[in-house]
Amino acid sequence: MDVRLTRVAQALTLLRPLRVVALGQVGYEEAWALQREAAESVKAGGTETLFLLEHAPVFTLGRNADARDILFSPEARRERSIALVESDRGGRATYHGPGQLVGYPVLSLSPGRRDVKRYVTDLEEVLLRTLADFGILAARSGLRERVSSLWVGNDKIAALGIHISRWVTTHGFALNVTNEPLANFSGIVPCGIADGA
Repeated sequence: MDVRLTRVAQALTLLRPLRVVALGQVGYEEAWALQREAAESVKAGGTETLFLLEHAPVFTLGRNADARDILFSPEARRERSIALVESDRGGRATYHGPGQLVGYPVLSLSPGRRDVKRYVTDLEEVLLRTLADFGILAARSGLRERVSSLWVGNDKIAALGIHISRWVTTHGFALNVTNEPLANFSGIVPCGIADGA
């Protein structure tokens, strides 16, 4: 068989149905529960799912977060109606809120996609190409502390934070589209990065 046909055949075996669920605005913990439920279904052989949504204002703390990453006091968070949730995703502190497109792919990386770095790189690539379709030239940063995020100049346009259990993914990306108020980002050290918005 021609090498090109072999590659096509291999690629087709990786194609699987994907259910896309647009949720509108939902709370972080509600979306997290939906992801866990979808992940259990995928582990049992069910259909993979991509959740697309916005969150009500929330600061989330990933597994590598430091309490010093939260700059707003509990009173300041209450005044601004910003929840605080500890998450099992990778990364540090992140803000989610209205005007931000959040995507949670719940996918099986088995058997042929068991490569965490490749998965993250693929997510970044999808975002880069989507932004380019809208005329936005974003890029990965060469700075180590800015890994798993995309930038337009010195402004962060997207962040990624994932969780993988038995090679099934949860969590995903947050793409800043029309976030308001931007001042809420000043309540954290986003992803541990102090020198970029």
